[in-house]
Amino acid sequence: MNDKTRREFLKTASIGTAVTLSALSYSRIAGANDRIAIGIIGCGGRSLEHFKQISAYKDKENVEIIAVCDPWKEKREKMAKMVKDVYGKDPQQFESYQDLLSKAKVDAVVIASADHVHARQLEATAKMKKHAYCEKPLANHLKELISAYDAVKENKVIVQVGTQLRSYPSFTGAKEVYKSGILGKVSRVEQCRNGNKPYWYSKIVKNLNPADVNWKEFTAGVTDKPFNPVLCSAWYGYRDFSDGPIPQWGSHFIDLVHYITGAQFPESAVCSGDTYTWKDEYNFSCPDHIQVLWKYPEGFMVSYSTNFGNGAGNSFKIFGNQGLMDLQDWNNPVLLPDGAGTKTDALKEKKEIEPIERPDHILDWLQCMRSGNEPNANIDAGYQHAVACIMAMIAYDTGKRQIYDHTQREIREG
Repeated sequence: MNDKTRREFLKTASIGTAVTLSALSYSRIAGANDRIAIGIIGCGGRSLEHFKQISAYKDKENVEIIAVCDPWKEKREKMAKMVKDVYGKDPQQFESYQDLLSKAKVDAVVIASADHVHARQLEATAKMKKHAYCEKPLANHLKELISAYDAVKENKVIVQVGTQLRSYPSFTGAKEVYKSGILGKVSRVEQCRNGNKPYWYSKIVKNLNPADVNWKEFTAGVTDKPFNPVLCSAWYGYRDFSDGPIPQWGSHFIDLVHYITGAQFPESAVCSGDTYTWKDEYNFSCPDHIQVLWKYPEGFMVSYSTNFGNGAGNSFKIFGNQGLMDLQDWNNPVLLPDGAGTKTDALKEKKEIEPIERPDHILDWLQCMRSGNEPNANIDAGYQHAVACIMAMIAYDTGKRQIYDHTQREIREG
């Protein structure tokens, strides 16, 4: 699709959603011509990307960022300056997300804070009847996940979860090809996503002034450890705040498994790992090597592994008895006859998978807030990826196989 065609497609999509306004949207955003006021909760690296994407649509979609929130003063003020530069006025600044929700007149928020507060911030946002774009993982604990999910459903707000890969045209194309059955009987999906160093090392700030961070607000009661600049800045590597590679990187993978195959919940999970390479003075508690296996009722096994001791060996494949789908190049997935036990005329040689154009992840969210339609990574998709990741981490911590009962919404040994 050329640039002109893409612009026409997006224009048509925007018009289509604008004229199908529902009672749901009217309860928060009066009409297609009313400005959507957005607050940003968490002003770190991810929110910088969200800021750029939202701002790219500020005129076309009539949106404005009016408030920012972060316990870390430097990050909050940096974001506030960016907002003023683009929108021409100072946004309201808050240390606490609760203050932003209660005092700023926002229609929606972007939740791009640390992992340990995603679920509680989403729950609070839903109860205030505001829409949300919430970063993954949706939750680290099942109880918080269920509470956030129920709050979203009860208050009928629009939630887009930050598993943005399912909005890639390439993966949407892969989804349609998968549905054709060309791979035959699929038995395994696997991803190896490696690196020579854990990503949390790049976040370390050793000279962070404790006076510049509201530590109590940041920790949100999950730890009583005193302020430490590395603990605060490189929270990605500490189990207090994050569970490491599976919910951080693996959530994208398992969400794509669900998106492409149509599966929803694993029936069981086993997991193992440890820190093998990066043992040093920082005492990071997230593992630098992890391996999880999920079993799905659809009849296939899903494998995810991360090795931060060596960056080689990356792969992302779906294996069927008639061939395989190679998704390692996120923008150019292909079909291959390799390894096929059953030959088929439909797959004799390498085939490129045609992309299916669609609004990007942020645009999809903005449009759905007006139309009342479900976004591409809705709360159900977020709930599903979070269940899979939580199962894996319980299996990692206990060394025991975990099963999921969706009827009871319960994870237990089995």
